[in-house]
Amino acid sequence: MHDCLFCRIVRGEIPAAKVFEDDLVLAFKDIQPQRPVHVLVIPKKHITSLAHATEADTETLGRMLVLANQIAVDQGSTDGFRSIINTGRVGGQEVMHVHMHVVGGQEPVGPMLKR
Repeated sequence: MHDCLFCRIVRGEIPAAKVFEDDLVLAFKDIQPQRPVHVLVIPKKHITSLAHATEADTETLGRMLVLANQIAVDQGSTDGFRSIINTGRVGGQEVMHVHMHVVGGQEPVGPMLKR
């Protein structure tokens, strides 16, 4: 996806406040943080959503999950965090490129869902 926002960030066409990068994933601070720690972790390969993921994406998606704690701790959320992956319209996905929100801080995040 040539015009995908996150693919453009991966290619360096759009600046981002990077906090981690390796061959598979990129993590950067959210531009509209909802918590003191709010980082997006994305695969460098374009995967539209978890609904589009295949067995070939297992290593990359696993890498994202394994890195979540390190990223949270490095950003100052040392006593836990929440990881969120919204999928599709019903899940509230706004950018059609898999991304995991890692949110936290010093205080509890709060209820997971509003009633």
